[in-house]
Amino acid sequence: MSGTIDVVLPCLDEAAALPGVLRGLPAGMRAIVVDNGSSDDSASVAEELGATVVHEPRRGFGAAVHAGVSAATADVVAICDADGSFDLAELPRVTGPVLTGESDLVLGRRIPVSRTAWPPHARFANAYLARRLRKIAGLDLHDLGPMRAAGREKLLSLGLRDRRSGYPLEMVLAAAREGWHISEVEVTYRPRNGRSKVTGTVRGTALAVADMSRMLRGAGLR
Repeated sequence: MSGTIDVVLPCLDEAAALPGVLRGLPAGMRAIVVDNGSSDDSASVAEELGATVVHEPRRGFGAAVHAGVSAATADVVAICDADGSFDLAELPRVTGPVLTGESDLVLGRRIPVSRTAWPPHARFANAYLARRLRKIAGLDLHDLGPMRAAGREKLLSLGLRDRRSGYPLEMVLAAAREGWHISEVEVTYRPRNGRSKVTGTVRGTALAVADMSRMLRGAGLR
């Protein structure tokens, strides 16, 4: 596989966070910022910092990521939040096993640096869903977080349909059905820059749990 990696960064009103996020991008990686209907200057800030900007007006994590992966051209794509909660300098930990062929899909297991980095309701919801996933799919995974990497063509071949919060789990379930080797590595998780729009809120977490629970009920595994 080529050593160049496209990094898809779903973005909704992250103008304040983007400079710090994009400055941490490792060499050999290209940023694709997917503006998901921002009301601030996220798109122009990203362009000024050299990122490719894709506009996806349909709201939803899955919609934004799918648009970014579709626009990518590298053999390997990484996905990461654009809110400053992840250190992009750690991306090689996630992409490395994909580049070497050791894994088909790698997920970053979040290790929070402080209690404020990961709100309790979001952490407990993630643990609950990961436990159900381990039971249903037999995968040794502990986090369904957004930092991950896979081969672009293989990822598109999964035909993922969810365009909301169920997308991350649908990806894992579809990959498991296809017999992919799926692994996880530890990554640092920091307090995000600004107000969370999704899982940092109780309402957003409830929506994610509902979307992912629906995925698990129809998983068709074991």
